[in-house]
Amino acid sequence: MKENVSMTFDVPVRGEYDVIVAGGGPAGCTAAIASAREGKRTLLIEATTALGGMGTMGLVPTWCPFSDKKKMIYRGLAGEIFVKSRACVPSVSAGRLDWVPINAEELKRIYDEMVTESGAIVLFQTNLCGVRAENGKAEAILVSNKQGLSLYKAKVFIDCTGDADLALGAGAECEKGNAKGTVQPSTHCFILANVDTYAYEHQVNDLMHRRDTSDQSMSYLLMKDPELDLIVDTHFCNSLLAPGTVGFNAGHIFNLDSTDPMAVSEALLKGRRIAEQFLRGLKKYAPEAFANAYIAQTGTLMGIRESRRVVCDYRLTANDYVNRQSFDDEIGRNSYYIDIHNSIDELDKVKDGTFSPSRFERYGEGESHGIPYRCLTPVGLSNVLVAGRCIGSDSAMNGSIRVMPPCLVTGEAAGIAAAMACDMDTPDIHAVDVSALQENLLRHGAYLHIDQE
Repeated sequence: MKENVSMTFDVPVRGEYDVIVAGGGPAGCTAAIASAREGKRTLLIEATTALGGMGTMGLVPTWCPFSDKKKMIYRGLAGEIFVKSRACVPSVSAGRLDWVPINAEELKRIYDEMVTESGAIVLFQTNLCGVRAENGKAEAILVSNKQGLSLYKAKVFIDCTGDADLALGAGAECEKGNAKGTVQPSTHCFILANVDTYAYEHQVNDLMHRRDTSDQSMSYLLMKDPELDLIVDTHFCNSLLAPGTVGFNAGHIFNLDSTDPMAVSEALLKGRRIAEQFLRGLKKYAPEAFANAYIAQTGTLMGIRESRRVVCDYRLTANDYVNRQSFDDEIGRNSYYIDIHNSIDELDKVKDGTFSPSRFERYGEGESHGIPYRCLTPVGLSNVLVAGRCIGSDSAMNGSIRVMPPCLVTGEAAGIAAAMACDMDTPDIHAVDVSALQENLLRHGAYLHIDQE
């Protein structure tokens, strides 16, 4: 039986800022850096103990492509962070732009240094509990940490929570999932250590990276093994991170609602069991490389691909992707394919080899589409911006813009726009001079359609 209890008590206001950013993933980091570099007093709150989100706490093993197969297109702060991260993986060539392995601990440090050097203040282990808002204007956020409940005020807020927690709390309308309400499956990433590097690269490489239904495909061997009952499909991305160390973005947990804490808790428990089954299967089918391997780490965060999306002034769609659309108000470009993982209803197709993950044409060399500023501006809210995977889009397009490079790009744009709104007598994110925003982004190295080579 559901019961509501009314409680009345005073909550202290512990700080007032120009800009508050909720969520310290890629989008949150660039938003905070950009805002602080514009001279605005900026607070970044993060629920975990480190910045970086899925690239650090989630253990995603590689960066999604930074190029359009011709040149780097995720530039500005995105490019700066990527280049610094790439330098921490000595085995990777200096010019490589796509599928570059991530050294998670070094990436944490990179985010730490860039955020703090910008002047932004970071508050870890702090959860967003609520939003005080009236008539489309957010006044303060309610947070919880070791100090109990606290309020923090700001002129402008940026939601980089991934789940649109702040925007929803302020009154924004949100969408979730596809037309049936189904979200993409989640993945709990993990790292195996003490792998035989030579055997991984030279003896079992083909076995590890094929995606067919033959006995020459490791993903298929694991999926059809009845003793590995939690491995239900062929999702099996893996990458050598360092000598003897392999990162895995593998396995699926279906129909996970990331806004349900009980469901996420159960998924984390299940994810660690899935990692153990992958290890057991690899020892069985590829002992040359994995006989002495062990699980070094599982992700602190569950890998959520899709949850809430905010209804914004523009809804980026799959048609925009197909048409390679450019926009007068774009703040960046994106070339990542529409990456929609199979649903639980499609498992039979996966098992018989008839499922195709490429449901949309992938771009050719030099092709991309724009990301308009209007995707960052929630309908009905005057001083709340969104960045990262919760920006305005349809479910299919979310499969493209959810990955880290475009999240870095939208975060930087939101941070600069927030700073510009702070300079207004009454901050209004919808009234930001987009031409001035674009000029600022270009000065910082952004790539826009008006700057195409």
